[in-house]
Amino acid sequence: MTRSPAYPTPTANPPIRPHTPPRRARVVALAVLAGILLAVLWSFELVDKVIGDNVANTLLGHDAKTTAIAGTAAGLLFAFVSGFAGTFTACNIAMAASIGPMGQAGGQQEAPGGLPALRAMLRPVGWLTLGMVAVSATYGAVGVLLGDRLPQLSTATVDGVPVRIIQSSVVFGVIGLALIYLGLAALGVLPDVFARRPVARVVAMGALVGGFLVGRPYPLFYKLFQWAADTGNPLYGAAAFTLQSLGNVVLVALLFAVLVLVSRGRFLRWMADPTRAAVVTGGLLIALGVFTVVYWDLRVPAYFGVGWFPSMPYR
Repeated sequence: MTRSPAYPTPTANPPIRPHTPPRRARVVALAVLAGILLAVLWSFELVDKVIGDNVANTLLGHDAKTTAIAGTAAGLLFAFVSGFAGTFTACNIAMAASIGPMGQAGGQQEAPGGLPALRAMLRPVGWLTLGMVAVSATYGAVGVLLGDRLPQLSTATVDGVPVRIIQSSVVFGVIGLALIYLGLAALGVLPDVFARRPVARVVAMGALVGGFLVGRPYPLFYKLFQWAADTGNPLYGAAAFTLQSLGNVVLVALLFAVLVLVSRGRFLRWMADPTRAAVVTGGLLIALGVFTVVYWDLRVPAYFGVGWFPSMPYR
């Protein structure tokens, strides 16, 4: 007997469709536009020199660039301070995208306020730190062992472009693409390997933040790297690079803590909504991923005469 069209044959295993926020194309377009605009308007003189150098000089009590690092303790202090001073540099600003993944991971837990909110805040920060330190400490040890054989410590140029800048363009280009992929995946545009593993997403984000050191040309980090390499001790290198990374993320960790504790956990409950979490996480990752790619693979090469990029009156 033929089954009536009013009673269609059910499928044994209907496909499970991932949750995606409405108007995700608009979220992607706005995030891409924001990333490009940020790359065009960015002033490295402001963030590197006016902000970075002044913060480092004030905290250290001397000229951070010209004063020699005197001893292990001074070197480790310099590592943390220079990392903190470089929070807003182009080679670190993408760490702000970690707010989304941390909020999404923390939003999976009950955080009504007080001690539970504190625990819900500390766990994502700890997971971010775990991924970050695993990469930065390893690179610090390896960097000391390789020393001048790394392009990052080389003074050579290729067609007028410093090889350490070439390393920066390659490393940050890869990291930027990874951030864009994570953002598109969070929005459901691409397959998301972290769909049901928000903690793993935070750890992966931490690893990318630790990877910033692999391409960083920031002058204060260059000075730190040279000091660590001169010691010849990979343990010093691992410790110094770990402190540099911790300095890089202290402000974003404090911002996350303020959002959680001041709201008494309401921020995490707000981020527990799948649509909100996807929009915030995906939007931040895409915007800062696009900025990272455009800045390091288009704007920076153009500064050295490779290609063209629009420049502002303040450069």
